[in-house]
Amino acid sequence: MTPRLIVSDLDGTLLGRDHRLHEDTIEVLRTLVNQGHLLVLASGRHYADMRVFRDQLNVPIHLISSNGAYTHDPNDQLLAAYHVGSPQAAALIKLPRPDNVRLSLYLDDAWYIDAESPSHLEMHAATGFVYQVVPPEKMPTEGIGKVLYGGRPDALLKVETAIREINDGSLHVTYSTSDSLEIMAGGVNKGVALSALLKRLSVAPEDCLAFGDNLNDVEMLSLVGEPHFMINSHPEMAGRLNAARQIGHHGEAAVAVLLRERFAL
Repeated sequence: MTPRLIVSDLDGTLLGRDHRLHEDTIEVLRTLVNQGHLLVLASGRHYADMRVFRDQLNVPIHLISSNGAYTHDPNDQLLAAYHVGSPQAAALIKLPRPDNVRLSLYLDDAWYIDAESPSHLEMHAATGFVYQVVPPEKMPTEGIGKVLYGGRPDALLKVETAIREINDGSLHVTYSTSDSLEIMAGGVNKGVALSALLKRLSVAPEDCLAFGDNLNDVEMLSLVGEPHFMINSHPEMAGRLNAARQIGHHGEAAVAVLLRERFAL
């Protein structure tokens, strides 16, 4: 069998409801890598946050983090980094927003947030990746891979509308979940990052399987030969991915189920 490259989102896709890897998922992915297939994890999470899952799997894995802003090889070598422009970062930090919306910055090696947020910590409890509280007026405008706003969908819609009104194409705006509005530099997304990595690895897009569940996965899923989206996906995913296959729920290790079927494990 021709070796394949398997790329998957994490939250809502590969991870369970508890934001952890299921035992079946670990077993299947290890087996496939040991058979000669390649594995990539592509997430909106910070690189330091993603390494925990890579280390748990204990096989060579490339990591695409912060929605494509960073790409690392299995030996932690940084292959690519793209930052939000300083003027754009400054405008996003100063952008008026509802009081219940939290502002975060993903830097190369840190996570800054404008105020304490227990809900943000809950999602990262499995990895121990924690934020530093930094007032907006003291936040940097250089070296930012991703700006994100966390809050209720109706409040985020107001922020998104304001961002799109000032966006001149120098920003890429998307969602990783309904309560996480995420902004990278223009042209930065998981699909672009994966395309560059495929060229580096000499793998054709048609030899890739990809899995995702939200709008920040659309470009990645549109690139590959075998795209899949979860039954728990954002409601717009089916309409944006006509050629993709819908599979089961992330809480039931559906990616592992599909991979067992696909590779006759």
